[in-house]
Amino acid sequence: MSPSESIEKLIKKLRYQAGAETHERILGNVLNAVDEVEKHKSGVTAPNVRRTIMKSPITKLATAAIVAIACLIGLSLWRGTESGIALADVLARIEQVKAYRFQLKRFQLNAKMTGDDPNKPYSSETRLTWLRSQEYGSKLIGEERDPNGGWSTFTERYRSLDNKTEIIIMPKEKKYSRTEIDVEGAEVWQKVTDPRTALKKILKTKYESLGRSTIDGIEVEGFRTTDPNWIANSENKVEVDVKMWVDAKTRLPVRYDFTYAWFDQMGDKIIKHDHVVLHDFQWDVVVDASEFEPVIPDDYTLAAEVVKYPAHITEETAIQGLKLWVELLGKYPENITERGLRSALEKSETPAGMRLKEEIKGLTEDEISNKLVDFWMPIRGLSRFHIRLYFNDQGPAYYGKTVTPKDVDKVLLRWKVSDNEYRVIYGDLHAETVTKEKLADLEAALPK
Repeated sequence: MSPSESIEKLIKKLRYQAGAETHERILGNVLNAVDEVEKHKSGVTAPNVRRTIMKSPITKLATAAIVAIACLIGLSLWRGTESGIALADVLARIEQVKAYRFQLKRFQLNAKMTGDDPNKPYSSETRLTWLRSQEYGSKLIGEERDPNGGWSTFTERYRSLDNKTEIIIMPKEKKYSRTEIDVEGAEVWQKVTDPRTALKKILKTKYESLGRSTIDGIEVEGFRTTDPNWIANSENKVEVDVKMWVDAKTRLPVRYDFTYAWFDQMGDKIIKHDHVVLHDFQWDVVVDASEFEPVIPDDYTLAAEVVKYPAHITEETAIQGLKLWVELLGKYPENITERGLRSALEKSETPAGMRLKEEIKGLTEDEISNKLVDFWMPIRGLSRFHIRLYFNDQGPAYYGKTVTPKDVDKVLLRWKVSDNEYRVIYGDLHAETVTKEKLADLEAALPK
């Protein structure tokens, strides 16, 4: 009996009448399904399944029979990755969790401290324990490795979603600070180390399945991406290696780690090299409101006045922040973050910078911090505006390294507002909405 006759006989026993027309219809559905899966999978190039199958009558018949049998016994084929776990399902599962705990370890590789010998880089290690609740907010305990190999607490952070505040306790200094944050700022901050954010970033890249393995006695499936797009809109060369392992039973993350190297503008020297590990996940934990209320010892002092952010962070907020940077530096900063504000002031030689340095001369650190609370407000707003664009998937890009305040026709900052439109702030800080095509021309004309 020929192979095709054997398969026909098997199908008849299953009470499934398979004629030539039926084979073609089933096979067409299968191939369409395969095509759809390949479009959404990891991006790994595979042989042309349709071409291979369509060349062989026997293979066509066999494939149709297999699909028919699968349908009859209720199997679901070609769903997600080869092992059956789809990252989209993992994301949906996390969305159902009300509270969870995890630990984050960060290793700064080849880092340098100011004043240290640049020829003798060191490595530092910190670990953060997070407790997150959709109802109450979050609690973070930060520890660092001491010279004796133990761990010492350097920070406690409490974020309340109800009253939009952050309390930071600094045990070593016996101080604490209080920051008022806007509603959007609280939501953005929550996304920064949220496993959901990590998953969404991986899903937007070309990723692959690492297959099944065991971590801490748990059967897991691993996923990996080395796609530089994991770090969105980077103007510099980057190299990444991102992995996530998911519990095969619960469909919840067990471990997530990533290593990234950030290169200088020339692309031949690493300027930042980090390895971060999120592990020890505990999902659906029971929490109480009291766990998110900071306990400040009586002998701790307030480090500075309450830090505030603009109530409404808009495009105009960003422009005001860029103006302040120019007043201090005489140019735009390479990165629009709050980091290095004091360092930028110390290096400033502009009239505004010199006046401010004269005003704070002789003041204590706490007095300087208090005096600068309102002064730094526009720059804090600019940084928050940029972060919000990034986490709202609006694809921001900033070109302060090469664009100057005199560049009236060069893109300084841009972000997406619709499928075919972008908002652009130019070097002279005027703004307009442009099409995708015009933006491409503008960015092509930027200095390399």
